[in-house]
Amino acid sequence: MPAYNAALTLPLCLAALDAQDFPSISYEVIVVDDGSTDDTALVARAAGVPVITQAHAGPAAARNRGAAAARGELLLFTDADCAPVPGWISALVAAFADPLVAGAKGAYLTGQRGVVPRFTQLEYQERYDRMLGTETIDFVDTYSAAYRRGIFLANGGFDTIFPTASVEDQEFSFRLAEKGYRLVFVPAAQVYHRHNPILYAYARRKFRIGYWRALLAHWHPGRMVKDSHTPETLKLQIALVAAMLGTVAIGTVASLFVGSFWWPGFAACAFAVVIFLLTAVPFLNKAWRRDRGVMLPAVGLLWVRALALGTGFAGGLIRFRGEVGVRRPSISGPQRVAKRLLDVAISAGGLLLAALPMATIALIIKLDSPGPAIFTQLRVGQNGRPFRIFKFRTMVNHAERLLPQLLDLSALPQPAFKLRNDPRVTRVGRFLRRYSLDELPQLVNVLRGEMSIVGPRPEEAALVERYTDTQRCRLAVKPGMTGPMQVSGRGDLPFEQRLTLELEYIEHYSLRRDLVILFRTVPTVIRGDGAY
Repeated sequence: MPAYNAALTLPLCLAALDAQDFPSISYEVIVVDDGSTDDTALVARAAGVPVITQAHAGPAAARNRGAAAARGELLLFTDADCAPVPGWISALVAAFADPLVAGAKGAYLTGQRGVVPRFTQLEYQERYDRMLGTETIDFVDTYSAAYRRGIFLANGGFDTIFPTASVEDQEFSFRLAEKGYRLVFVPAAQVYHRHNPILYAYARRKFRIGYWRALLAHWHPGRMVKDSHTPETLKLQIALVAAMLGTVAIGTVASLFVGSFWWPGFAACAFAVVIFLLTAVPFLNKAWRRDRGVMLPAVGLLWVRALALGTGFAGGLIRFRGEVGVRRPSISGPQRVAKRLLDVAISAGGLLLAALPMATIALIIKLDSPGPAIFTQLRVGQNGRPFRIFKFRTMVNHAERLLPQLLDLSALPQPAFKLRNDPRVTRVGRFLRRYSLDELPQLVNVLRGEMSIVGPRPEEAALVERYTDTQRCRLAVKPGMTGPMQVSGRGDLPFEQRLTLELEYIEHYSLRRDLVILFRTVPTVIRGDGAY
């Protein structure tokens, strides 16, 4: 728990942690005094809690200090101004009964009756609604959070470039999600919190969040398009507020210089206002059902929220121009757009040109052996998202059921395998594999956005579960039909060498490199190197 000048709120938090229904012998509470100038450290010590002191460096650095000193397998985080409910620890710990879960997120509650705090609680509830029933999330706030300590430390903890409480927790969860770690929402892991009670404090906090999210836009551009926590309407509202202010400014200037030509700008502003109100309807509907007293003020508060976040984001974009910090995205925003356009063009064109050959191949497969022509299998895609890969069937029907007779996955020295002279492969299948014709249906996966034309090889879920933290870095981009492995030896390539090639491809990605791999793929396929 990071604490900065928290002498007034800390006693309630520590009392709540002492009242947990989880056995007290099974957990320890650590307070990290982040250079407080009040009696924060004395309050913690009086409660019998270990205290780590440091010069003021921000909550990210404080949490990292606490994590390094902790002795448990799990790290649970909350803030000094929060009061966890009695079952908080139990709820978070229960999530880790699933060995695949790397992190968990809880929820806010508040007992405040002011309009701004109640609106804030409705905001959070809207986000919780988005995450309910979702198998995995990518956004974890540290007011109620838990991580496996080994994974937390292996990934360097929170980035200390963030000097105040802002988006350091989001950034860390984005990093883990990029590697395909499973993060889950635990709605029962609740903490009571005093939200900002006045409008100015609320707007200032939103401005600060928007400011630092501009840095996340550089580091994690994909999350700025969509994450599991942020409503899509919020992004549209920010753009609409900017449009309102811009059109009013244009109309005002026009009225000064062109006289009666003011009306187009104000008409455009009125149109933006109408669209803004329409985007607010889902939130207002929930406010009507949960807290009707906030419904009318919510319209103005939604506008203030969009203005503060948008202004902060604009300021952050100016401040964080170019390289900032040691992190960089695997693929930048413009590169993502160019790569996707290339994928759509090639996959759509390829499906049109290959339609007749693919139909012929499907017919030959059906004539050669019983079973479907198309084989589907669960594979792991970008950020660990599962998807169904399409291939022409090259093995006997239900070949996966025969695999345990040929191979023990748990005994593999590396999370990869390729069987030479696999007895399950059919006669036609051997020919298709020789020239990679079995991969043609994956053009559908590319068109759907699950794969790319060029990228790391898509792996099976059972193998990805055995990945080390470093190996998970290959999940940062979409898997490809071809890639550095396919043009450098294919099945003959040792796993470590293949991993090195794929990580190097991600680290130094460029569209030019994709084109080079594409051109190298053709002669590689013709020669049949490593194809079996």
